[in-house]
Amino acid sequence: MKKNRIISISIICLLLSTMYIKAQKPTNLDVNQPIEKRIENALSLMTLEEKVAMCHAQSKFSSRGVPRLGIPEVWTDDGPHGIREEVFWDKWSGAGWTNDSCTAFPALTCLAASFNTQMALNYGNAIGEEARYRNKTVLLGPGVNIYRTPLNGRNFEYMGEDPYLSSRMVVPYVQSVQQNGVAACVKHFALNNQEDKRMSINVKISDRALHEIYLPAFKAAVEEGKAWSIMGSYNQFRGEHCCHNDLLLNKILKNDWKFDGVVISDWGGVHNTDQSVANGLDLEMGTSTNGLTTSGTLPYSEYYLANPYLIGLKTEKYSQQILNDKVSRILRLIFRTTMSANRPYGKFVSPEHSETARKIAEEGIVLLKNEKHFFPIPVGKYKKIAVIGENAIRSLVIGGGSSSLKVAYEVSPLQGIIKKYGEEHIVYSQGYISTKSEYGQELVSDFNNDSLMNAAVEAAKNADIVLFIGGLNKNHFQDAEGGDRKTLELPFGQNKLITALLKVNKNLAIILCSGNAVSMPWVNEVPTIMQSWYLGSEAGNAIANVLSGEVNPSGKLPFSFPKKLEDSGAHSFGQISYPGDGIDEEYKEDILVGYRWFDTKKIAPLFAFGHGLSYTSFEYGKATTDKPTYKKDELVKLTFTIKNTGKVTGAEAAQIYISDEKSTVIRPLKELKAFSKVLLESSESKLIEINLPIKDWAFFNDKIQKWVVEPGKFTILVGSSSLDIRQKVSIEVD
Repeated sequence: MKKNRIISISIICLLLSTMYIKAQKPTNLDVNQPIEKRIENALSLMTLEEKVAMCHAQSKFSSRGVPRLGIPEVWTDDGPHGIREEVFWDKWSGAGWTNDSCTAFPALTCLAASFNTQMALNYGNAIGEEARYRNKTVLLGPGVNIYRTPLNGRNFEYMGEDPYLSSRMVVPYVQSVQQNGVAACVKHFALNNQEDKRMSINVKISDRALHEIYLPAFKAAVEEGKAWSIMGSYNQFRGEHCCHNDLLLNKILKNDWKFDGVVISDWGGVHNTDQSVANGLDLEMGTSTNGLTTSGTLPYSEYYLANPYLIGLKTEKYSQQILNDKVSRILRLIFRTTMSANRPYGKFVSPEHSETARKIAEEGIVLLKNEKHFFPIPVGKYKKIAVIGENAIRSLVIGGGSSSLKVAYEVSPLQGIIKKYGEEHIVYSQGYISTKSEYGQELVSDFNNDSLMNAAVEAAKNADIVLFIGGLNKNHFQDAEGGDRKTLELPFGQNKLITALLKVNKNLAIILCSGNAVSMPWVNEVPTIMQSWYLGSEAGNAIANVLSGEVNPSGKLPFSFPKKLEDSGAHSFGQISYPGDGIDEEYKEDILVGYRWFDTKKIAPLFAFGHGLSYTSFEYGKATTDKPTYKKDELVKLTFTIKNTGKVTGAEAAQIYISDEKSTVIRPLKELKAFSKVLLESSESKLIEINLPIKDWAFFNDKIQKWVVEPGKFTILVGSSSLDIRQKVSIEVD
């Protein structure tokens, strides 16, 4: 009997414990439940302290989850060109792991130059797979800030000067990153168009320029790409920092665009608890840092959205409804990523990723000039090729600020050229050396550039042809976060070197590695110029393939190259327009950014937006529309043909601009509204059909805060660049 009583008591205890476990189990956190149900249930189970803890960082790149409920941490990682190495808990320096060397993809200027949305899709998928493999929750990219001035140190991270081009390229990038269960974090929202005084400068701009130029790519990323996170920018807009800016975050992003994701601060971009609570910020990261260096010792528990927020909630200073909205968004992000039942496994440094990186690099390389068919250079054509310039051997994936990468491999331009043409045919001379770099300053180099120049001139004298591989690099005050360029000129004495090389060998080609435009005082003296960007791990192979003609270049410039700095709109109004007076900065060029400025003001650029040559030639057939008159809600069906009239296969990116012939407001001479890239064999012709929604031709009327299409005559222009217009057709909007 005693034994039976013991068994009965044991069974009762087991049943009670099972009932207790079932009662305690957060059943609606089950991955099979709809996300909104899971959010609702998780919120009901969380304490006030747990909710607040989710709203701020716990380490340099992570924020807390809720271990008690099995909700994981959020781990962010710098992009947008590769997955940054692992760092110490509270330091920027690498932790010394041996398995975190990534694939470096081309900089986003190169991606934009491809004018190919399929490349953006492939890019996002590959980098998303690498982020997923490394178990990252959020990829801190892509960047879509507009190229307003060629001095901006971070232009190389962005997608050029045109809001339409940026919008079309960002959507597939975001979608394909997120199909890997990793959130894209589109940055920097908004008006972060310079690094000089980036932490404090207050931008003054019209509503029209804001909506027509600087917001469209973000809007497309949210409404079409369904981005799961957005990063606020450092600067101020109308007196409020953008990481807690009521107009940008609450009214535009969350209300007008219905953004349901997480607003993440830039590192060091938060300044006030009251504004952080009320003005749309959800997750505070990196407070007490300028984004690159640690300038204080503020513990994570004292962040603006940490203990100060908790105390305010307990004293009922702050609404718990707002807190629940912030936490709901963070939970939604987690359930879409780390806690998604359908999250794939990812890949890391795979052959497929190398191929993707190389193809994007090849499609983005822009042939700016090519007199007398200097390029391509078939293998075996020349016995001695002189390669000159530091960028032929310098790593261009290291440096630049937060986009600096630790890579599994990087093929330099010199390595790629040697591999293609044979070491016995190549002679290399460095020619110049860049200055040393520390954060915020460049230091004088220990090397003598005159002696390097003399050696390069000797190498050039005896060569059949010379390939000069120079440009900018990722030192501070070049293409780098934290500081803008000081001048449009090539640095480190490169112009002097190029002039010296031309005196001894006219067969000189210039290959520029940069993310920005540069002035070219020698432009009329050299036969060939190629813009090759920062091309990542496969840089050397991509450059060699284009040089040899194995790949026909098809890239187009995503921004205009001015002849001189003063020709650019941002630099035409003095200090107040750039870089500002130290407090405020007025965007006086308004909507006339890039080619919109050059066209409308009739200023000839050095190289136009959309410009890019090929080893073949293309002929555009007559452009026609399906009818002559349209209503504002209709689509214009545009058709034209493109024929490859040369001898080799090539791709052409046709660009469609519209011009409003008569308007009640100032409008640019023309605006990009579509593009189509087509691959054609020699003598092949294809019919291009494009639907143009007339509603997209609207301007933003700041008086009534609405988009307006005025009736009247519009001209549709079909071109190979913004200046090379091949066909025109006019229609009436009724």
